[in-house]
Amino acid sequence: MRKRLSLVVAGWLITGLLAIGAGVAVIDRLSEPLTDTGLRPLSAAEVDEALALASSLPNALPPSAAPSAPPSVSPSASPAQDTPAPTVTVTTTATPAAEPGKSRLIATAGGKVIARCENGLVTLRSWSPAQGFQADDVERGPASRARVEFETEEDEVKVEVHCAADGTPVHRVHT
Repeated sequence: MRKRLSLVVAGWLITGLLAIGAGVAVIDRLSEPLTDTGLRPLSAAEVDEALALASSLPNALPPSAAPSAPPSVSPSASPAQDTPAPTVTVTTTATPAAEPGKSRLIATAGGKVIARCENGLVTLRSWSPAQGFQADDVERGPASRARVEFETEEDEVKVEVHCAADGTPVHRVHT
C-alpha cells in the first residue's frame, strides 16, 4: 500500500514539473510579442510611403503594365491563321536612393525589411519573412543598430541596419 502511494505522489510531482516547464517555455516564447509596447500600427501616411517605396522596385509591375483582359478566341478561328500573340510591355525604373530621413526597403533571401533613419537612429518599420522562413531575434530600434534574423531549420539570414552619415539606412546581410 505504501509503495503504491509513493508511486502516485511521484507521478503527480513529475506531471506538475512537466506542466510548469511547458508553461514557462510557452510564456518565454510568447512573452516578447505579448509585452512589447514598442509595436504600434503604421499611420496612413507611413503605409502610403511604404507602398510607394515598394512599388518603385524593379520587379514591381507598374499599374499600366497589367493586362486589362485576356485575349478572346473565336470558335471559328482555325489554328492555321497566323495571329500575333498579345504582348505586354513592362517598363521599370531603378530603385531611387533613399533620401536622408527616409525609409529604405531591404530585400534578402530570408525576407524583406523596411528601415528608417531619423536623427541618426535606425528603426525597423516592418519585416516580412520569405516563404519558409520565420523572423526571430528582432531588435527594431530606434537605436544606433537594428537587426532581424530570418531562419528556417536549415538556413539563417541576419539583416543588420545602421544609419550612414548622410542619414541613409545601410545594411549588412550575414548568412
